[in-house]
Parts: sequence; structure tokens; C-alpha cells
Amino acid sequence: MSLKDNLGRIAGKAKVVAEKSGDKIASGVDKATDKIDKKTGGKYHDKLEKVDKLASKLDKSEAAGDVATPEAAASPDVAPEAEGDATPPTGTMPS
Repeated sequence: MSLKDNLGRIAGKAKVVAEKSGDKIASGVDKATDKIDKKTGGKYHDKLEKVDKLASKLDKSEAAGDVATPEAAASPDVAPEAEGDATPPTGTMPS
């Protein structure tokens, strides 16, 4: 099995987890970004707010009717990659 196949399989599993646990992921990201914002004295507040906003799209328990799918959670500033065009990571893999 090639690296590309392994990464595709891992991405598929991550998508399933995000769909099942989006509310928990969004909550965890919110708590983490709040702590980072506090520790950095607000230096990265704008960037952390963007992360919070994207993570909140995973939360399907929101009462608002504007709940997006995980695929739509990608930043509009980032062009989606064509399937199979992803560049594999370089360097050593952690054990």
C-alpha cells in the first residue's frame, strides 16, 4: 500500500470522526484558541477567531440553519486541491 493510499484512508477516517464528533471538536478548538489568545496577549486574536469560526461549522448541534458540512469548512482563501494532487509530507515520521 502506497503512502498516497494510506493518507487517503487516514483522511477518510478523520472525516468520519469529524462528522460524528463535530460538536466536541468545535468546543475543544474554542477552548484551545481562548487559552492561546490569553497566553499571547491577543497578538493572534484575528487568526484565532478565523479558526474558531471554521471549527464551529463542524458543530451540527447549532440551532442556526446555516450549518455547513465539514467539506465546506475550508477557508475561502484556500483553493481546494484536486484529488490526488496533495503533496506528501517531507521529513521524518514520528514514531
